[in-house]
Amino acid sequence: MKHKHGDILNGPLLSNIITYTIPIILTSVLQLLFNAADLVIVGRFRGSTAVGAVGATSDITMLIVNLFIGLSVGAGVLVAYAIGSRQQETLHRVIHTALPTALVGGGVLTVIGVVFSESFLTMMGTPEQTLPLSALYMRIYFCGITFTMIYNFCASILRAAGDTRSPLLFLFTAGVINAVLNVVFVAGFGMSVDGVALATVISQGISAVLTVRALMRRKDGCRLELRKIRFYMPQLRRMLRIGLPAGIQGALFSISNVLIQSSINSFGPVAVDGNAAAGNLDGFLYVSLDAYSQTALNFTGQNMGAGRYDRVKKILWLCCACCVVTGLAGGLLLYGFGPQLLGVYLTDSTAAISNGMIRLTYVALPYLLCGLMDTTTGMLRGMGVTMAPMLISVLGVCGFRIGWIATVFREVHSLEILYLSYPISWIITFLAQLAVFLVVYRRIVRASGARHAKVSI
Repeated sequence: MKHKHGDILNGPLLSNIITYTIPIILTSVLQLLFNAADLVIVGRFRGSTAVGAVGATSDITMLIVNLFIGLSVGAGVLVAYAIGSRQQETLHRVIHTALPTALVGGGVLTVIGVVFSESFLTMMGTPEQTLPLSALYMRIYFCGITFTMIYNFCASILRAAGDTRSPLLFLFTAGVINAVLNVVFVAGFGMSVDGVALATVISQGISAVLTVRALMRRKDGCRLELRKIRFYMPQLRRMLRIGLPAGIQGALFSISNVLIQSSINSFGPVAVDGNAAAGNLDGFLYVSLDAYSQTALNFTGQNMGAGRYDRVKKILWLCCACCVVTGLAGGLLLYGFGPQLLGVYLTDSTAAISNGMIRLTYVALPYLLCGLMDTTTGMLRGMGVTMAPMLISVLGVCGFRIGWIATVFREVHSLEILYLSYPISWIITFLAQLAVFLVVYRRIVRASGARHAKVSI
């Protein structure tokens, strides 16, 4: 499955898209499986309250982390474009700027997460019985967040270079260690959420070391040499220009999710527990669909760099078709086996399972709409368009959900109405992103005047 960039620039698109995407899906699913192992193990040995405590941290954690993770998107776009246009010096500078950016970002996040975890959770209205456990989990998790940053930046570079297999193997190795440590810390040493958090930090450190090592051992322009690491300012500015809008978009997405989590908290601990378990389940479908967004971004970036505009539009439609098929199959599977799957997490609360099924009905079943939205976003970023997808997503997703909570949900206070904001916001945003893509694509083709004309990002 290891690709050279020629596979992305030439050859049949559908088969290359599928073989490129499968390792990304498996990587993300494995990551969630190991995260699910955290919830399953802590739920089995410490009960549903511990499950809710870990689950209640996810949205606020992503709110804090997403701004910096977006910079790894910028690094990936620049690497893909440099490979496609054969700009070796630019490629070298991007790669050697990415790692110190990850280190600085990780340091900032550690301070924020450790100092303000309990304050953020309190602002969200986290139930009192889960607040101390949630705060403890977050503090330990953020102590190792630098490892997460390094892994994301390095994995983004590897994928942009066409290698989706290595991140999968590295994550599998780290994940197995994570699962083993979960059992050791929780079942063996009697720890609770602190045990699963510590296991997560250790496994993240392993995955970070493995991805850095992979870049150091490459023989092409993506080779990382530690002694040459520094901030190359032109590449850093471009990385910020592309990555910051992606990070801001992710952070604002998380704000709307934090508001939804806060609204779920108002229904009490049972609803929190059910949402945590169901959210972990539909997360498997989300990452499977989001993989096509990453594929769209990297395929588009390389083909734009090489001036292969004739392939760009085909990439969009093929990735969207794959999203529809994957989303339908995954949504029906989660809904059909929902009670049994939720029962793996929630062993002592049938009421929590019922609440979890509400989320699966309104979020998991129509998840293909989210995949379509993210794929068009990836296409635009791969074309070097960053502000438009951010603004559309902020208005279409964040703005709509905030308005929905303030109006419709206030009038009809139910979980069903709250979750309905998800699919409506996805379809609105997808249609707007698609319209922008078609306009930008026509302009680029018209302005190029020739197949090999250059487009600056």
